[in-house]
Amino acid sequence: MPHTPETFLPPLLDPVTGEEVTFIYEPYIQSTRDSASRLSNPIYGSWELTDLLVKQYSPLFHAAANVPTFIRAFNALPTLKHLKISCPDQETGQRYRRSIVDYALISLRIAVERCKLPLLSSLSLVSIHPGAALYLNPTMGFGACPNSVKKWKQIKNLAICMDSIPFSPYPPSDHLKLLHSYLHVFASSLRNFVFRWHGSNGLSPLSLDKELCLQDKSPGMACPRRCHLALRPLTFEKLRQMEVENIVVDASQVSSFITAHRHTIREFNFEDTHLRGGTWDQALAPLTRISGSEEWKEKAEEVMDVPLLLSPVDDDENTAKDLVVDYFSCKPRPCRPSIESFPSSVAFDAINSSLQADDAERKDAVKKGNAIFAFKLKNKEGQEEGWHIDLKEKGAVGKGEAPEGKKADVTLSLSDEDFGKMVAGKTQAQRLFMSGKLKIKGDVMKATKMEPVLKKAQTKAKL
Repeated sequence: MPHTPETFLPPLLDPVTGEEVTFIYEPYIQSTRDSASRLSNPIYGSWELTDLLVKQYSPLFHAAANVPTFIRAFNALPTLKHLKISCPDQETGQRYRRSIVDYALISLRIAVERCKLPLLSSLSLVSIHPGAALYLNPTMGFGACPNSVKKWKQIKNLAICMDSIPFSPYPPSDHLKLLHSYLHVFASSLRNFVFRWHGSNGLSPLSLDKELCLQDKSPGMACPRRCHLALRPLTFEKLRQMEVENIVVDASQVSSFITAHRHTIREFNFEDTHLRGGTWDQALAPLTRISGSEEWKEKAEEVMDVPLLLSPVDDDENTAKDLVVDYFSCKPRPCRPSIESFPSSVAFDAINSSLQADDAERKDAVKKGNAIFAFKLKNKEGQEEGWHIDLKEKGAVGKGEAPEGKKADVTLSLSDEDFGKMVAGKTQAQRLFMSGKLKIKGDVMKATKMEPVLKKAQTKAKL
């Protein structure tokens, strides 16, 4: 269920005074076939409030808050093994607005807790917003009860792809604390865990208890007396496989995690991980103590991806691998998106052929461009891929946002469809930029020097 302008709810207003009415949501769970009984009890606490909600909120809201319907739906799925939830496209500036999506998550969570789903063991939260950690949390969510946690402890395989929380010295602490609390629900049962920040990199979800920014007592906190209390360390008692991506972490935090899980974990993968402090030798030092030697270093390289295997993999790990593949539907693994996923990418081959065909033209393009141009394209499925055009040294096109060891001078981010239209001459870059469909990072003036190069692809690329 994607976030759209229609899913955000306006304030509830008193029709007489025009003042905002306080709406404290209490899920209506009772299901009865007796129409007389159903009509005798208000769905939303009182008849006055129910009348306001019916008149001012769309039918989509009432469908999302209809818990009995969700329960009937899950009762029809007794053999459900893998539950996948996707709520994409929430803008950062809208994270504190009331949304119909959140009411749907509450209804879904309650339905799972009240239905018999003995085979449910895998959960994928693909492209989920940070606030979802509150509404899916059985220990503190709306309509939660003491038995709510029991059903979620069946989950052995968990994959989360969460919209990033901007990384800064003092990031928003509330959503990070909600995430930390949510992961504690699975601490005693989880065997395979995959987590990725979607967008910019963020703090490691495995070591939030060690982040100083989440321990400071601030007057601006909702509850200063409790917010400064230290978070409980997150330890998964049965964890065997772990993978995190797009995170910022200290070497000491990685080291502590390995040490705490040394008796159970078999394989872990730190992908696109940036060390904020220390080195990988320090981060992985526990492996030397565990194995008694440094032979493990021969199997791992100090690169962006750091996969390490601590013991042989058995058949039980196939479940985790299937989960990883399904989880990264927004970024398929292990293979990168194919050309068919990005139809306009053929333009890069045409540009490269044009540059290599004439040595004089290639040198002239390098002289005029004098920059590395990166392109970040996003297709209709939400997959992202990058290409670069090196007009600084080689005059060549390649995959990735820059040649190895180099940085792009300017980065252009847009959809695959809009890029195809731009290369085909059906729209102008300036129009895309002014409409917000093209985002430019870096030297904007250098971006204008790409137009002659893109025009060379029009005659060769079939878009």
